[in-house]
Amino acid sequence: MRALVVYESQWGNTEKVAQAIAAELGTTMEVEIVDSDAAPASVDGFDLVLAGGPTHAFSMTRPGTREDAVRQHDAPRIPTHGIREWLNELAPAPGVKAATFDTRTNAPRLPGSAARAAKQELKSLGFKIVTRQRSFHVHGYGGPLVDGELERAAEWAREVATGLGTGSSVTD
Repeated sequence: MRALVVYESQWGNTEKVAQAIAAELGTTMEVEIVDSDAAPASVDGFDLVLAGGPTHAFSMTRPGTREDAVRQHDAPRIPTHGIREWLNELAPAPGVKAATFDTRTNAPRLPGSAARAAKQELKSLGFKIVTRQRSFHVHGYGGPLVDGELERAAEWAREVATGLGTGSSVTD
């Protein structure tokens, strides 16, 4: 089984979560991890796709919200091609299994979720969602990650791997 983990990260927190997920999945399958700026336009050859990015303005980032993060919160990096753009250009992949995750501030607690929005996009492309999306929390806008989040990421990856054999999909 081959898995692709695609992430978008500005402060490195989502990247760390993606790495923890990829490391755990790597104990049972072949895993490729890639930044959204370098993500492939097709997932041919992959059995599982995981997509994750930060929650900005209640959803996946947009060019404007990424620029605002740099201007208002001193984000050290601004991806040119986020998860939203990658999904908009991704070829349909009927039946390929998928799951989504995001990072978000621990406080203040705000509504919305990049992972939920990404899940909807993947479903519209024919992907089969194998487990509920998961949010991982950071202190403030730039982090660091809240204690225990990398362990939660590994635990979620095990949940994703367990969901691969069930034959059912998650609809919420």
